[in-house]
Amino acid sequence: MPEYPVTVDPELAPIMDRYLALRRAGLATLRAAVEKGDFEAVTRQGHVLRGSGGSFGLPRLTELGAAIEDAGRRRDGAKAGRLADAVEEFIENVDISYQGRKPAMRILMLAINDPAGTAIQFCKALNRYTAHSARLVTLETRYTHDWEKDLHVPDLGPDGMEEVAILMREADVFHFHMTCDENQPFGPLKPADYIRGKAVVHHHHGHHDFRSNPGSFLEKYRELKRTNLLVSTPDLLRLLPEARWQPNLVPIDDPLLKPMWGRFDDPGQLKVCHSPTRKDLKNTEEFLAAVKYVNRRNVYVSVDMIDDVPNHECLARKRRCHALFDHMQGYYGVSSLEGLSQGLAVIAALDDWNRARITEFAGTGELPWLTATNQDQLADLLLRLAKDRGYCEQAGEAGRRFMEACWSDRRIASDLADYYDSL
Repeated sequence: MPEYPVTVDPELAPIMDRYLALRRAGLATLRAAVEKGDFEAVTRQGHVLRGSGGSFGLPRLTELGAAIEDAGRRRDGAKAGRLADAVEEFIENVDISYQGRKPAMRILMLAINDPAGTAIQFCKALNRYTAHSARLVTLETRYTHDWEKDLHVPDLGPDGMEEVAILMREADVFHFHMTCDENQPFGPLKPADYIRGKAVVHHHHGHHDFRSNPGSFLEKYRELKRTNLLVSTPDLLRLLPEARWQPNLVPIDDPLLKPMWGRFDDPGQLKVCHSPTRKDLKNTEEFLAAVKYVNRRNVYVSVDMIDDVPNHECLARKRRCHALFDHMQGYYGVSSLEGLSQGLAVIAALDDWNRARITEFAGTGELPWLTATNQDQLADLLLRLAKDRGYCEQAGEAGRRFMEACWSDRRIASDLADYYDSL
């Protein structure tokens, strides 16, 4: 039988045996519910497992619990039985070691501009869910998205710049985003003057300079003997295979990122949103053509084209829609994660490369994205969503469950904290 090595907090050692005994008892209850066809009980058992696994350092149980909960809702006894077998296999073969984290680290993130607001979300999640402390220094604001800021150099006076100097001096880790590096001036300060003795991380998000010439970045990192490399989406591993994929996060319990009550009670037109930062990279032309095709068939789709507005307004408008079109580039964007968290039916053309890596990360092959790889497929999918509101709602519910079980900001922050611990 396979073994499942996990490392958990030593504070859990006195209660771990009791927790596993409870899970064995719950497993017996689950099997009995499957045998009786009591799907409400199946759903309850899945919910308990989903809610407790992560708290005990066993995210695999959280993933299996979410899948059992979904099988219960769908009244799929065969699948629930297979998942019960998987729970038993894990419980009986998990190899638990107890090891505390390294001392808390001070992480200073540095960026010319915050890519899609991801850096500030990493900082907030690290500060909220881990022992590490994280701050963000930025230089520019691009577009009008009004991302939340921490230390934004154009807004700082002498006291603020003194704080940046202190942070540069005292940080354990310099975490550079996109094309930023130690030679980038931040006002009168340069990270290169403070970099000695620090761990250095380079984190790429798909900037056009990187996509057009990734070899120049790799050559620079090799010359500097830099090996702590991150990318934000799996497709970028093709350009920088030496890197580690660090998924972006969204704060799923933020009110603007929770499903809107009663959204699917409206019998009116299907409302689909699209928020392209760059229309040429987001298949906007094909999306609008597909919508036009659907509307010509008297099955009307309403479009909310969200462009160049503050992020809080963008999220509020997305939340009032039924579906979201991301793009058909083969991967996903932050917009996808926002829509899944909000319980929208999310459309993106994930290719096999990205699907394989997301499946490995999420621990499930049941990914919630709806797939359309070209304009014709997109038109057919929009037509189905417009005609079958129940299908649309189910897709949205699956997306929210996926984010809760597999892609929560707590989990992403914990994964990033583990990465820092390894430096």
